[in-house]
Amino acid sequence: MGVSYSTAKWLAPASFLIDFAAQQYGLFSSPNMQDVNDANISFWSPQPYFIGAFFFPQQILQLAWLYRLWKLDPSKQTERAELDTIAHYVPYYAIGNLCIATWMIFWNSSQLQISNIFVTINSFTQLYYIFGLLPPMNTSSTSSVLTHIVAKTFGGIGVLDFLHNTSAGFFVGEDPSTAVKVITGLGFAGLSAASDWIFGGCMVYDLLALTVGQSGSWRTLLGAYTVGSAAIVVAKNMAR
Repeated sequence: MGVSYSTAKWLAPASFLIDFAAQQYGLFSSPNMQDVNDANISFWSPQPYFIGAFFFPQQILQLAWLYRLWKLDPSKQTERAELDTIAHYVPYYAIGNLCIATWMIFWNSSQLQISNIFVTINSFTQLYYIFGLLPPMNTSSTSSVLTHIVAKTFGGIGVLDFLHNTSAGFFVGEDPSTAVKVITGLGFAGLSAASDWIFGGCMVYDLLALTVGQSGSWRTLLGAYTVGSAAIVVAKNMAR
């Protein structure tokens, strides 16, 4: 999946603005995001303020990435390779933004099973790009570093979004079964083992958000998963 430079230069910021506008709708409409969350608590419901705390710095990083997309000149050979790195991700970035914007409409309408379709498309699109298409990071290239950060944080919070909406849409008020506990532990362990510092850090953050959002023995187990995920990420990346 590829787009021209001219298309990338309008598609990425347009999708960003659409998603940003949808987020403002989610925050200030009635009921708002928080109201819907509070009415649909389940075993994968995070502490909602963790999502907000993640959102702001992620937006700043995306703006820095978008600025480079607009600033770089493909007619200059030294800048063309930098622009290629950014443009390669633009279609997946745009899909993600448009899916999350649509998700917000259905979430705030309390149509959580429909909203789950869009959050699932986004989450798996980002994971597909991160693990299947994203070239290795070139630490001497600002564009490469920013693309890795933007893609991996988008995918990282997407994992939490997917878990949250799935449980809220289909399992409201339910306690975690043994299967849920096993899937959560193995899923995060596997993703952590396959992660670098950026995406791995997001996995630890996701688990911490889930831990704080839950209670009782499930909270204790999630806390243990958080420590275990952090240990896996550190061990894996220190061993490189």
